[in-house]
Amino acid sequence: MLGIVGWIIFGLIVGALAKLLMPGRDPGGIWVTIALGIAGAVVAGFLGRALGWYQANEPAGFISATLGAILLLFLYRKVAVRA
Repeated sequence: MLGIVGWIIFGLIVGALAKLLMPGRDPGGIWVTIALGIAGAVVAGFLGRALGWYQANEPAGFISATLGAILLLFLYRKVAVRA
């Protein structure tokens, strides 16, 4: 259970950081930011470790999770604006 709560907190931090680095109007609120942060952390974390770029609990994981959240936020903005 603590693992799930940890991912949510980590996703909130990463999502908020992505939002700060990429300001602008978003079609979603805080819940979308959290969801994008969690998704970015999971996808970037999985890919980074699968490709051998870093191991668990390395600072590179936080950086890649933030970049993943920024990418997902960018894609979400593009898709949501068209819909």
